[in-house]
This record gives sequence, structure tokens and C-alpha cells, in this order.
Amino acid sequence: MKALVLFSGGLDSMLAVNVLVQQGIEVIALHVNIGFGIKDDHYETLERRAKLAGACLEVIDVRDEYLQKILFSPKYGYGKQFNPCIDCHGFMFSVAKSLLPRYGASFIATGEVIAQRPMSQNKDALQLVKKLANDMEEELILRPLSAKVMKETKPEREGWVDRNRLLDLNGRGRHRQLELAQALGWEDYPSPAGGCLLTDVAFTARLRDFITYDSFSKEDIDVLKNGRHFRLPDGAKLVVGRNEMENNFLDTLENSKFNLLHVKEAMSAPSALLSSNASPEDEALACRIVLSFTKALPKETYTLAINTKMVKSSPLERKEATKPYLI
Repeated sequence: MKALVLFSGGLDSMLAVNVLVQQGIEVIALHVNIGFGIKDDHYETLERRAKLAGACLEVIDVRDEYLQKILFSPKYGYGKQFNPCIDCHGFMFSVAKSLLPRYGASFIATGEVIAQRPMSQNKDALQLVKKLANDMEEELILRPLSAKVMKETKPEREGWVDRNRLLDLNGRGRHRQLELAQALGWEDYPSPAGGCLLTDVAFTARLRDFITYDSFSKEDIDVLKNGRHFRLPDGAKLVVGRNEMENNFLDTLENSKFNLLHVKEAMSAPSALLSSNASPEDEALACRIVLSFTKALPKETYTLAINTKMVKSSPLERKEATKPYLI
């Protein structure tokens, strides 16, 4: 018997994998990449955690489809931020369901726990998810961590899994999950504070700002994950790196919407991106803002490059740079 488990790399999805593996079920940990996982959601981390739980990892990139079909027109609306959780879960299950034949799997499982998230994991919401996934009759979606407090699914009725060996987790507390992880000797799992960036206040503010001024594509997702973001008076976006990792990302980004902006003098200056259609006034202001994050002296003039264009500028004071324009 083989199952696909929707895999985020979080503790709940790891436990869902392990509960099935302990029953002798071959598990494929399926990471459906919609683009809005945690910032450091690297393949190597997902692969390591899937292996620790007893599964092999498969990653499916659905970012284009997610943007076109779900993010900007969810049937069941958004949560507190830009998170269309019900539609998103239904979409992921639909993707997984379509892949069952490819992997020779018989059913789908997930690490969701009843009532852990009051708005998207209550029984009514889970019924809407089933409807979106066209699983009302087949009932191929199993939630191993909460199965004993839910209606039986086909995998249980058919004896593909032993219901008696599934769990009865219910509610927002996570002490049972942590106890299970400790019993398994696991230390490699993220804290519960992680999760989807579409629920993050700062990230969604950037997203709302971005779509106000420009079209949005999957190449723009990683831009929103990095740097300080500014909106300049004539509408240009400026992104300024905060550390070496972000600077390296901005330096290597290939996105026609942006030009690379950097300081020519060596002053531990950050890398930056500036809208490629920025007005001359916004270009000049962007240079002054970038210099404000260096050790540049207020009355000195410095050389910056916007792609191959050279510009002379002097820094703003930090407060002048951030307060009016920082998103």
C-alpha cells in the first residue's frame, strides 16, 4: 500500500508520515510548492525531514497555477491577512489527487489537526475542502493525527490503514505532538511559529502594495521575501538588502522589472533593486536611501551604479529614508 502525504516539513506533517510508515505503508512526502512557504524553505531541509519521518520527498511546483486560479480569486475568501486557506487546501488536495496514478498511490494524507486553526481546520472548513477537492464521495483524504475524532474514510473502511493505530489529536495545544517527537528522538523540526507567509502581516503588506502598482508573477515572490521594501513618490519600488544572504540574492536576481543598484565605494553597502521604469526623481531618491544604510558621510558625494548607469549622490539621514517610504 502506498500513500501521498502533503508535506510542509513541519512537525505535524512529519508525524502524519511516521504514523503511516509505522503501519508498513510506503509514503511519498509530497511538497506542493505554491511559493509562499517560509523564507528558508529549502529542498535539502524538506528532504532531510521527510527521510527522518520515513518517506521519500517529491516536490511539485504549482506557483503559476496557484497565482492564476487561487490567490487573487478564492471562492471562500481570505483569513485575517492574504491567506485563502480553505481554497488553498482544496487546491493542494486536488493536485495530490491528480498525482495518485503517477505514483501508484491509493490515498492522500495530511498532518492537519482538528481545531488547531479555528478558521481553516474546523469540521465545516474541512468539508468545504473536501468539496473543492472533489472528495465528497471517494473519501480518499485521511488525517492520521485526528482520525479517531473524525468520520471514517475509505482507507480506514477498506482496511488499508488500521484506524486503531491512528491518533485522536484535537485542539490548538501541541504538547502531544512534542511528546511524540521526543519519543521518536526527533530534534530536526521547525517551531510552531513558522508557516505560510500569506498569514504574515509584514509580508502581506508588501504583497498588497506590489499588486497595487504592478502585475504579479512567480518571479516576484522571492523579491517579497527579501530585503527592506520602499515605495517611492513616483511609484517605483526599492528593495534594500539587510544582510549578506539577502545581498547575494539581490545581486543574482534575474527579473526584468528591476535594475540592480549598488554603491561603487567599499563601505559595507547593501545591494538593492529598483524598478526598471523608475523616474529620474525616484532614481535619485533611491540612491540617497541606499547610502543611508552605509557609513557614508552626510555631506560627501558617492558613486552608485544602476545597472551600468553611474550616478552621484549623498545620503539621507536614516529617519528621512525610512519613515515616509518604508512599507
